Amino acid sequence: MNKRSVVAGNWKMNLNSLEANDLVQDLLSLKHHSARVILGVPYVYISSLARLTNGTNIEIAAQNCHHKEKGAYTGEISVNMLKSIGTDYVILGHSERREYFGEDEALILEKMQMAHQAGLKVIYCCGEPLSVREAGEQNDYVEQQLRNSLLKLDKEQMQNTIIAYEPIWAIGTGKTASADQAQDMHKHIRQLVNNQFSAEMAEETSILYGGSVKPANANELFAKADVDGGLVGGASLKAELFGPIIEAIIE
Repeated sequence: MNKRSVVAGNWKMNLNSLEANDLVQDLLSLKHHSARVILGVPYVYISSLARLTNGTNIEIAAQNCHHKEKGAYTGEISVNMLKSIGTDYVILGHSERREYFGEDEALILEKMQMAHQAGLKVIYCCGEPLSVREAGEQNDYVEQQLRNSLLKLDKEQMQNTIIAYEPIWAIGTGKTASADQAQDMHKHIRQLVNNQFSAEMAEETSILYGGSVKPANANELFAKADVDGGLVGGASLKAELFGPIIEAIIE
């Protein structure tokens, strides 16, 4: 395990309050104290789970935030609200937010800057659809995503940002990019960070793979030089699946 190693879970819109609490208790009992773990949980559980995990190796992330500091935005959650209840990270740019809610890079950049202003750290998601992968244009596609958002951050903001590469065709489909495909894209992303910021920044930035990560493929994926961990969806909802993935990052 290197200093960039992270395993993050994205619960999406799953689990009731009792199930959420039980899952975190189960994860804490696994005693993977050397692993860096982030849980992206629904807004309503952040406060209680932040208290439960305080002082442990588990950090809590929101799955979204609003791009304005405050105002008449009924039903929305601001970054300052999130910060005030113990949130550590916020996941931004996830393909489901892009596809279902029409979020573009300009909005994602605005949200990232607002989050950093509030003292939150960011997990920034990027990735290509199947048609782009089949056309062999995935590097250009992801580069354009980054140039319109992530690469516009300043140095301090970038230091507090994790990148998650999630090929859209592999999210929730059971399909997974091969370890070599993941490595190729992660290397490309790291080079873009190097070019925009510095070799030191590129070396320090955690780049996670997301897209049907499970115990069966975690070891092979995490063994790659530029794959620093995973952003895990469905397998993060069960301790018996998420535990072995955490184990894979510390081997």
